[in-house]
Amino acid sequence: MEELQSIERRNKRSTYVGLAVVIVIVATLVIIGQVVLRPEPETIMGEVSATEYRVSNKVPGRIEAIFVKEGQHVAAGDTLAYISSPEVDAKMEQAKAARAAATAQSNKAQNGARKQQIDAAYEMWQKALVGVDVAKKSYERVHQLYEKKVVTAQKHDEVEAQYKAAVATANAAKTQYDLALEGAQAEDKAAAAALVSQANGAIAEVTSYQNARVLVAPANGEVVEVYAKRSDLIGPGGPVLSIVDMSDVWFSFSVREDMLNDLAVGNEVEINIPALGKQTYKGTVTYMRAMASYATWRATKVNGQYDVKSFDIKVVPTEAISGLRQGMTAILNQPKAE
Repeated sequence: MEELQSIERRNKRSTYVGLAVVIVIVATLVIIGQVVLRPEPETIMGEVSATEYRVSNKVPGRIEAIFVKEGQHVAAGDTLAYISSPEVDAKMEQAKAARAAATAQSNKAQNGARKQQIDAAYEMWQKALVGVDVAKKSYERVHQLYEKKVVTAQKHDEVEAQYKAAVATANAAKTQYDLALEGAQAEDKAAAAALVSQANGAIAEVTSYQNARVLVAPANGEVVEVYAKRSDLIGPGGPVLSIVDMSDVWFSFSVREDMLNDLAVGNEVEINIPALGKQTYKGTVTYMRAMASYATWRATKVNGQYDVKSFDIKVVPTEAISGLRQGMTAILNQPKAE
């Protein structure tokens, strides 16, 4: 009897122990499942961007020299390359010749007739005045004889016509002399001066093309890529090299709207840059804009889901970051909801 009770007690203890083991195993599996199956927070990745200047030529020509190399630091105004363009030099010669011709025409208009021409016009006027004096005396004599009925009316009319013609000739000679003294008309002078201005404008235009043959750095920065080489023939607007200004950098992120959380323009965020170690850097959200429709995540279910737009976010670092390079990966630490 006592032996049966002892066996029952041992069986009960075994049952309790087994049950406890099962409970512990189940609890352990539940905890492990929660840890393993818990969805990890999505990482918001972006990259380092910087202001980049693409230096291009303005005139067609052949690259005669490139004075910088990739990776070289340059300052604003430094000479980067020189482009040879014989066509521009030829246009300058044409413009100078046009200005010389226009200047000569203007000087002629401004100076008026030469002294010899003025003297000749004066002599013709004086000759005409002598003719008037002779014709007047002849007319007066014939007129007196006509009144005395000595000469015919026809003779009187002929002499009178000769006198009037001589007066008209003298007036015309006087007008020619006045024109010689006055020179060209005001309109002719203005037109000649306008031609000179036009020629000067052409020279200024070609001079700008000549100056554009020398490519200079638009800002301080680093030469990141040289597209052309010496002796290459390039057309207007063709890129020669690129300069990146690492003093003007920011982080670019593409974020789904359901991950924006507390992100807003003006908010301060934390950024990790794997290439620079585990240090965290602070930045400020300065720009946020919905991206084009191609960046929209489309829902696949009719119920319970909705289309999610993507937003382009720009974060500017609060202070300069040593060692930062364009194109480095940046990770945005999502703000924790309060």
